[in-house]
Amino acid sequence: MTQPSSTPLSYEQAGVQYDLIDPLKVAAQRAAAATGAHLAAHGFAELEASRGESAYVVDVGPFHIASIVECLGTKTLVADEMQELTGKSFFAGMAQDTIAMAVNDLVTVGATPLVVQAYWAAGGSAWFADAVRAGELVRGWKQACDTCKVAWGGGETPALAGIVEAGRIDLAAACTGLVNPKERLSLGEKLGPGDAIVLLASSGIHANGLSLARKLAGRLPQGYLTEVAPGLGYGEALLAPTTLYSPVTEALWAAGVRVHYAANITGHGWRKLLRHPRRLSYRIHTVPPVPPVLRFIQQQAGHDDAEAYGTLNMGAGFALYVAAADAERAVDVAQACGVPAWVAGVVEDGDKALHIEPLGVRFGGEALRLR
Repeated sequence: MTQPSSTPLSYEQAGVQYDLIDPLKVAAQRAAAATGAHLAAHGFAELEASRGESAYVVDVGPFHIASIVECLGTKTLVADEMQELTGKSFFAGMAQDTIAMAVNDLVTVGATPLVVQAYWAAGGSAWFADAVRAGELVRGWKQACDTCKVAWGGGETPALAGIVEAGRIDLAAACTGLVNPKERLSLGEKLGPGDAIVLLASSGIHANGLSLARKLAGRLPQGYLTEVAPGLGYGEALLAPTTLYSPVTEALWAAGVRVHYAANITGHGWRKLLRHPRRLSYRIHTVPPVPPVLRFIQQQAGHDDAEAYGTLNMGAGFALYVAAADAERAVDVAQACGVPAWVAGVVEDGDKALHIEPLGVRFGGEALRLR
């Protein structure tokens, strides 16, 4: 393994500054909240508690409708570079990553994913001329839909020369789902002290932190071909497809495990465990193993544990908050779906904070401002 650089590389230096982005999100949410009243004219109503959560929920009478739109971000740039280096297309994985960004958010509110729509915006029509790459994108998209048991309803494939860079593509997905029956809703109304925190394993970096990962590649002696573990190159490790968690959440409901709250651990890393607005403390006593690529990034970028866990998923891609009596059962169900899981912590009374005890790391409530 290559030696770490003597100069640390922060997420901000990679071009992502949440202190600039998050205020816009908050302003947009406040403006959007004023539009919820329009639903009354149709006989429906929003669930106000879903504002600021990972998916928006509308009460339509016999059930709730949940919806979300998400983009993949810059992971396609790594796929493009690796195709140049290896001659291999990685776009089946890019398709799964894109669907995962939407589906994994949708299921946090207790929804069953129903329909996915595709948005594939290329920098010009020439992008689609690579039949192998385009075919991989279609194949991977359909395969991910099959895994999540969702219908692929359609999509949009614009050629946006002058907006999207030539030779590149911007991938996004929208997903609609049902919370049916309504008692499946998991907006945290039942979350409270004594609940267990169950963490589900990630497959690697997923699709958050790629700006940092790409910046770091320029520092490495062999770039994306640098080994992060014997026989595993950096670029290949970064491109491991994001885990799809909807099979787990569906299996939990079928098994009688009721989820009180859930968090998709994406941007902001483990700070996402603080997402619910209630004043509660979250104490972690067990930390999952860190995938080699994430440990490599931490070492090479010179991050301490606070920065690493506050930026990347560090091996935990999804968090479930369940009654303590259901915690081990939740682990068993997840592992039966092929996803490693751990009873990792407990919810407590106290100031809003996340305590990662094995690492001596604490994030206060001010570390995550999404509302």
